Amino acid sequence: METRHSKETPFCLSVKGHVKLLRLVMTVASMTFFVIAQAPEPYIVITGFEVTVIVFFIALYMCRLDKLMKWLFWPLLVFGFLTVICAIADCVLMYQKLLFNPSGPQKKSVHDLNECS
Repeated sequence: METRHSKETPFCLSVKGHVKLLRLVMTVASMTFFVIAQAPEPYIVITGFEVTVIVFFIALYMCRLDKLMKWLFWPLLVFGFLTVICAIADCVLMYQKLLFNPSGPQKKSVHDLNECS
């Protein structure tokens, strides 16, 4: 009985690897431009989240974990884990914001409004 050894190219040398690495480079470049242009924070955060997801997927493919554990749905695990981390960070930041300013946003008085005009 013959055994077939399929010679697979390493992930970094495959077309799929090149496309993923190119996507990572483009996303990091767009995040850099958002930071330089002082874009609104949600743009920077979403782009940073996308960079993190791409890095996790590249690490997943380089370690060949997608072929070792076919029973586990990796995208669900990765996105679930990152969602939990982002939710915890969001809760901590909101708690700190409320802790330092418990009365809410300060209202401008009529005197302050007249000075601005």
